[in-house]
Amino acid sequence: MKRLFPLVFVLVTSTAQSEILKVKIDGIIDPITSEFITGAIGQAGQDKVEFLLIELSTPGGLGVSMQEIIQNILNSEIPIVCYVEPKGARAASAGFFVLLSADVAAMAPGTNTGAAHPVLPFGMENEKLLEKVTNDALANLRAIVKQRKRNYELAEKGVLESKSYTAREALEGGLIDLISENEEELLKELHGREITRFSGEIQKISTEGQQVKLLEMTVRQKILSTIADPNLALILGVVGLLGLYLEFTSPGLLVPGVLGGICLLLSLLGFSLLPISLVGVLLIVLALGLFIAELKVQGFGLFGIGGIVAMTFGLLLLIDAPNPEVRIHKGFAFAVAISFGIIMVFLLRLVIKSHMAKVITGTGSLEGDIGEARTQIDQEGGKVFIKGEWWQAVCDEPVAAGSKVRVLGAKDLVLTVEPCSRSNAKSSK
Repeated sequence: MKRLFPLVFVLVTSTAQSEILKVKIDGIIDPITSEFITGAIGQAGQDKVEFLLIELSTPGGLGVSMQEIIQNILNSEIPIVCYVEPKGARAASAGFFVLLSADVAAMAPGTNTGAAHPVLPFGMENEKLLEKVTNDALANLRAIVKQRKRNYELAEKGVLESKSYTAREALEGGLIDLISENEEELLKELHGREITRFSGEIQKISTEGQQVKLLEMTVRQKILSTIADPNLALILGVVGLLGLYLEFTSPGLLVPGVLGGICLLLSLLGFSLLPISLVGVLLIVLALGLFIAELKVQGFGLFGIGGIVAMTFGLLLLIDAPNPEVRIHKGFAFAVAISFGIIMVFLLRLVIKSHMAKVITGTGSLEGDIGEARTQIDQEGGKVFIKGEWWQAVCDEPVAAGSKVRVLGAKDLVLTVEPCSRSNAKSSK
């Protein structure tokens, strides 16, 4: 009997130490979200937790990232519970697929899910292509929903008709398993519940006496998730280009160059996490060319307007994703295009004017100016007073002291002058 005590103690201790791992997804589903959930599923399996709880609130996201998440959920060693929370949250588009793929799908009151019809970027629907994408989404949905024994007819309407369902409608229609007021109520309802894994294995969930451990993103993932927002990446890119432009045109400022370089690199890193459209990139390059042409050719504003239009469409098409939440917003793209166009033309105009401006320092700045001979000036030399300064000067013909002279040029700090009549002269005194 005494030998049984250590065994019982070990079993009780191991049960008490068991826990539930939890992650929160609040925002678009992108590569960082996929990486985060994949890592959480791996850690949950390694730690042998009771189950992984995914608290979900998303408008949708990238199809590739969604597929990666679903694949990891279906192949997870431990059960996955997906809970749409808080009240007012949604699991739309890609979130709809993720919710239905979980071992247990739950929603809080006041939440909704659905609206998962595929959309091609910027409304450029091609009937055949859209049909292929839709059929692929439906096949993926059938493979998940029927194995999970959920209502495929309602799920299909969520894709074909972009139907969206409230929590109550989803529960009564057989799309989800539970409606829970909060996390505490969800855990109570899950205790003792038997679930059928995707493999067909029956498993019983226990939540009594278990702690919920929140797993957060790493600092790296938080930074990448922030700059993966296409609107923020765009701002960083514009600021970076302007900073580098200021540094190159006015070397030595340092601050614009350093900040511009950092912002541009962060922008490129953010865009590298998103699907980029080649057409969008080419339109932006064309816009920059039109801005430059406006100054060089003087297109009376036509090139400038064309540049703004090209950049607006380029920004709208830059992110090759069907979900509007993942693309650059229309109003934002238009505002950035106009602002960038005005700033670009203004700065380029300043540079061109500075290159065409007359030199105002050194002997080159005196060419064409009028001065007064203070001594006789001939080929041997003499003194001339011009712009408040005394200069050595030479002249091909003698010029008497007090006469007005015009500067023709300079060599080795010696001016070459010619006499000019008093009627045409401007006093430099």
